[in-house]
Amino acid sequence: MSHETPDQPAGAPLKKDATDVPAPEDVTAAAAADAAAAPAPEPPAPVAPAGFAAPAEPAPVEAPVETPAVEDDVEAYVVPAGTVVATGPGLLARVGAETFGTFVLVLGGVGTALYAAVTGAGALAVALAFGVALFAGIAAVGHVSGGHFNPAVTFGAALAGRTSWKDVLPYWLAQLVGAAAAAAVLFVVVTTLPALEGQERGFFSSTANGFEAHSPIAAQAGEGFSWIGAGLIELVVTAVFVGIILGVTDRRSTSGAAPVAIGLALTALLLVATPVTNGSLNPARSVAAAIFSDGWAFEQVWLFWAAPLLGAAIAALVYRAFASEPVEDNLFEEDDVYVTTDDVLVVEDRARQA
Repeated sequence: MSHETPDQPAGAPLKKDATDVPAPEDVTAAAAADAAAAPAPEPPAPVAPAGFAAPAEPAPVEAPVETPAVEDDVEAYVVPAGTVVATGPGLLARVGAETFGTFVLVLGGVGTALYAAVTGAGALAVALAFGVALFAGIAAVGHVSGGHFNPAVTFGAALAGRTSWKDVLPYWLAQLVGAAAAAAVLFVVVTTLPALEGQERGFFSSTANGFEAHSPIAAQAGEGFSWIGAGLIELVVTAVFVGIILGVTDRRSTSGAAPVAIGLALTALLLVATPVTNGSLNPARSVAAAIFSDGWAFEQVWLFWAAPLLGAAIAALVYRAFASEPVEDNLFEEDDVYVTTDDVLVVEDRARQA
């Protein structure tokens, strides 16, 4: 009797015989092949412990930018583009201006005094000659050097904080050279006059500054002012003169005619001092006249350094006490102002500044 297998529904999977089941070895080989073909799983990202932040990825390191080596004794900084920069004339230009201005002052003033006895020019004419010459010198080169033309003015301006101390000695040297050059020109002209042959220094001595027997009033009174009176008048008039200069050149001053005011002030003050000392107010002018005068002029020239410098110091100290202005405004000197178009590297030498 035979057993028949009932029909299976359509679409149902056929049952496998025991012979269709793969052997264990075949299953293991197949699983190994599938594992080798499948991609390896990525390791899990590390989880930071509670309370700790995960470390950030390091930023990319850029290559170091090479900068120029700067020595220890220099200081470097950058002035950005568009910066307004003010620069004044160089020392050589300022010294040249002081030489020229002092030359003009002595040539005009001492030259007028030298021939006053011949031309009939009195004390007023001589004083005006000094004042006009000073005005002309300031108008010509005052914007370059400040228009000092006088060691006492330079000294007073430095004490008042209006001129750098490092400029004092160069200015003094320039003023002495300019004054001596003008006096030399006048003396050479005197030597060409035959009537004065052998008497040139005596003739030139009429322009020198002096006291006692060499005070101008001694010609009428028989004796002149002592060194005390001569020194006092020189001190006072120089103090007033320097005070006027510091005041009218102050940037806060509303005066628009400072050179004229200074020239007229010199004229008036010389009229006061001329009968006593022949009117100095200016050590460079006194030295220049003494060089080509008789020996007594050099023996007495010390007073015409001491008194004007002391007077200038008094004026400067009073100015600083009551009307001081910001430093480095050198009287009539003007700054050159420009705007930088590019960044500028400025290197300063610390050793030189010290």
